Amino acid sequence: MQLTHFIGGKSVAADTPFASLNPSNTDETVATYPAGGAAEVDAAVEAAAAAFPAWSQASPELRSDLLDRVGTRLFAEAAALGELLAREEGKTRAEATGEVLRAARIFKYFAGEALRRHGRTLESTRPGVDAATYREAVGVFGLITPWNFPIAIPAWKAAPALAFGNTVVIKPANATPAIAHALAAIIHEATDSLKAPGGIFNLVLGQGGVGAAIADHPGIAGVSFTGSQAVGAKVGMAAMARQARVQMEMGGKNPLVILADADLDKAVAIALDGGFFQTGQRCTASSRVIVEDAIHDRFVAALAERARALKVGAALDPDTQVGPAASEQQFEQNRHYVELAQQEGGRLVAGGEALRLATPGYYMSPALIADTDPDMRINREEVFGPVVSTVRVKDYEAALALANQGNFGLSAGIVTTSLKHARHFRRNVRAGMVMVNLPTAGVDYHVPFGGTRGSSYGPREQGFAAVEYYTQMKTVYTAD
Repeated sequence: MQLTHFIGGKSVAADTPFASLNPSNTDETVATYPAGGAAEVDAAVEAAAAAFPAWSQASPELRSDLLDRVGTRLFAEAAALGELLAREEGKTRAEATGEVLRAARIFKYFAGEALRRHGRTLESTRPGVDAATYREAVGVFGLITPWNFPIAIPAWKAAPALAFGNTVVIKPANATPAIAHALAAIIHEATDSLKAPGGIFNLVLGQGGVGAAIADHPGIAGVSFTGSQAVGAKVGMAAMARQARVQMEMGGKNPLVILADADLDKAVAIALDGGFFQTGQRCTASSRVIVEDAIHDRFVAALAERARALKVGAALDPDTQVGPAASEQQFEQNRHYVELAQQEGGRLVAGGEALRLATPGYYMSPALIADTDPDMRINREEVFGPVVSTVRVKDYEAALALANQGNFGLSAGIVTTSLKHARHFRRNVRAGMVMVNLPTAGVDYHVPFGGTRGSSYGPREQGFAAVEYYTQMKTVYTAD
């Protein structure tokens, strides 16, 4: 499959020197894609800027109809798109199809929100004067998206941008260009069928230079980024230097607290889900589990048994529960952290082994590392793989203090039967999202998403909160 850019309502072909591989079978090339750069970004921004006046002033019904049509297509093609996503990213077919359905629901949700962009009327202190506020589109938004949710995250950035009358230039991750290209094609078909301006959604494929060109471009009014803290810092500084809007989500090292009063089976199931499913490649994954001393050993033994039983395999194998890492780089990083944790004194209880299966791929058995110290790198740095560490604490107070350590603050969870502790935890843990008796991973598509500290910067994503970032408020006074 040879991919193209989408610029100004047209498919723009170019040489395709780069390739995305199937992580379940690295002998298979899923797609080849072009080496976009500053010139393509310039053309895309120019097309988006040209489309902005008509799109921002169009009937909200047109914007709603377009997003609704995209959602309908995603529902109809969920099976085929799910297979493509699984082949390219490595998550299981069920996980991949579920992600496509999530993207469909996001577009459907924001089809409704397009009709609900509202302001307020206020009484002026001056007689004969009316006061009101309006929300208006901002301009061209640059979207830089990751490989771990390669259709859901583009959806939850692009759908609100388009719903509220903005136009888009998107740069997807290098590892997953094919599924992003498929989404772009669906949006363009909907655009053509409804005779909407051709440049409302532009896709530029390429390596890191494309993202840098988006962050630096004077024609882009806002940049929404999901990725690492290191790259996010560069993107944010470049965009803010020219006073562009910035929205960034930069990962997590999410604590899951297990108290002694927890239902042990439930706690193990929650940790297993949050830590290992989706190959641990979720920014909300339960990567560090903080366990009260009274049940620590029983919990670790039970979680290790469940982890060993997980079936690692090719993404499209119906028996697979944990797919491969998405890329060789991520696979090597997972293995590195398992070795590093042991060197620093952690005890490898289960997994962590590179696996040789029927096809060559980036397979590793889910790793559980116990007896770790809070200051170890395994507990301070985001691994982004099926690697879970446990820390033993004496009581709830020590668990909360440890949960609040570090520079991440995306998601945090607690498993307990104590309403007192659950209530105290949700009020006092330093995280943008809190889960009580649930995995730290797994959020609804219509609910705000984001964290604190180094995990997030700028307004929240998703749900009713998205209007804050993708619109600007205008205050209007009117007199006779």
